[in-house]
Amino acid sequence: MPKETVGFTKEATGFETKLENAKKTLEVLMNPEITLQDSVKAYEQGIKELQEAQKILEDAQIKITEIKNS
Repeated sequence: MPKETVGFTKEATGFETKLENAKKTLEVLMNPEITLQDSVKAYEQGIKELQEAQKILEDAQIKITEIKNS
C-alpha cells in the first residue's frame, strides 16, 4: 500500500475518532444531573476534539488540492 494511502487512512481514523469523542461529550453535556464544573470540563474537551477534527479535515483538503494541481 502506498505511503500516502496509509497516512490518509490514519488521518481518516483519527478524524472519525475525534467526531465520535465529541458526540460522547455531547451526551455527557445533555445529562441534566451534570455539575457545572463537570459540564465546563466536558465542554472544553468537546471543543478540543472538534478543533482537532477540523485540523485533520483542513489538512486532507490541502492534500486533495495539491493532488488535483499536480
